[in-house]
Amino acid sequence: MKKILPVVLFASLLFALDVSANFTGPSVTGQVSTVQQVMSARVGSYVTLTGNIVSHQREEYFTFQDDTGTLRVEIGNTVWRGRDIRPETRVKLFGEIDSGPAGRYLWVKSLDVVN
Repeated sequence: MKKILPVVLFASLLFALDVSANFTGPSVTGQVSTVQQVMSARVGSYVTLTGNIVSHQREEYFTFQDDTGTLRVEIGNTVWRGRDIRPETRVKLFGEIDSGPAGRYLWVKSLDVVN
């Protein structure tokens, strides 16, 4: 009995992990917005922006640009996932609008390359 219990527990753990990986319901994607709309949106709102990262400011801060303007964005190392992104690469950013001493910015949670 002592040998069977760990095997049963391990198998049930694998089954539980597999079930959660197949979720097909709705997800939080954030309201699709423009830089201009972000400037007047509520801090704490989640948005999705499409455009280009055009320059590196400092540390994890970059300049994002779409057809309506530019916005400072914070992109952590884990969000980059080792990808090389150039200013001409079109990207979709999902993140939370935040505000700091230097003004409003987008705290990026995910970054996808748009073809």
